Amino acid sequence: MKAAVMGYGTIGSGVVEILMENRDQVAKAAGEEIEVKYILDLRDFPDSPVADRIVHDFKQIEEDEEIRLVVETMGGLNPAYPFVKACLMAGKHVATSNKALVAAYGTELLAIAREKNVNFFFEASVGGGIPIIRPLYRCLRGERIEEITGILNGTTNYILTKMEREGAAFEAVLREAQNLGYAERNPEADVEGHDTCRKIAILTAMATGRQVDFEEIYTEGITSITDTDFQYAKKMGTSIKLFGTSRMFEDGRVSAYVAPVMVGGGHPLYPVSDVFNGILVKGNMVGDTMFYGSGAGKLPTASAVVADLIEAVQNRDRNIPIGWTKEKQEIMPMEQNTFRYFLRLAGSHRNKEGDVRKAFGPVEVEELYGMDEFAVLTGPMKEGAFKAACAAYEAMEAQKGEYGIKQTIRALL
Repeated sequence: MKAAVMGYGTIGSGVVEILMENRDQVAKAAGEEIEVKYILDLRDFPDSPVADRIVHDFKQIEEDEEIRLVVETMGGLNPAYPFVKACLMAGKHVATSNKALVAAYGTELLAIAREKNVNFFFEASVGGGIPIIRPLYRCLRGERIEEITGILNGTTNYILTKMEREGAAFEAVLREAQNLGYAERNPEADVEGHDTCRKIAILTAMATGRQVDFEEIYTEGITSITDTDFQYAKKMGTSIKLFGTSRMFEDGRVSAYVAPVMVGGGHPLYPVSDVFNGILVKGNMVGDTMFYGSGAGKLPTASAVVADLIEAVQNRDRNIPIGWTKEKQEIMPMEQNTFRYFLRLAGSHRNKEGDVRKAFGPVEVEELYGMDEFAVLTGPMKEGAFKAACAAYEAMEAQKGEYGIKQTIRALL
């Protein structure tokens, strides 16, 4: 079957490499060979073994009836969205690694694929080389998914791991991550949580079967996390991870958020470190299942794309019912979620114990030697009640001319 690859960057070149290197294995799995006829890119690659397949005009792909498979690894929304839409409208199967595209336009593209009796696959859009999309629509189809929680961004996990192990400041570790190529020159999508937000939106839509608007998911990044936070975490036997989480309740309500969370050593995601990703899926019958591996990278991500191509060849003339419908899934306000909370407070605990208990109720206290501050861990509180308690505590401290809250981190302990 003839294929076209749109975008010959890191992932696109990885797809071509796997299709060439594992040619026999792919053909055996798919039932026939997959041959790359075109590679769409703005650049020329005169010294590449695929130089004769490079094209610059998308119309060659769109109008060539021989092309039944299209890989989109360009990233972004423009021209990825109009190109992918046109390919589906022309009756071509599409496999993409583009989480921004799936999160923004997945509902429409899945509907077109169903109408045209082709497939829109996106295994590589979440978790890189980790199988997670396919398990949700195949292996776990008989489950009512109750929770999906993931460390879904290798860059932020690397930064937090280095801060924890070396006691380094966020800015220093970010620079190192950029120098190593783990973080972009503009790291906002990673460190502010936007990348994780799109991925948890896709997973939530897969679990509920309804459209999830990622803009409605509360999103908080890691830029406020400090080395001092990790000093407390170490003393408490905990770690700090950036989680993307969604919880599906029996009454149809869905909670979803992205935020740094303090977790104890017993949490399944506690040991997931460096650039690796981990995804916890809880079903009402199977219980906890864990998916772990390389969440990004050339060959791991390309491997997931190739798996989609194989499934498309196996189902050349039928649409596989995956994804979600146009029905919208409402997301609960963040204020309705319940956590324990870790707070760092200025001053001495002995002088402020009364105000702390008045605002937050019973707390566990932690102190670091030589610091003019202390930390407390609250009992379970709804986010809305916690915000009100913070405001009340700050008001009490302001009346005394004192400093109040220095840091807050949600805790799943």
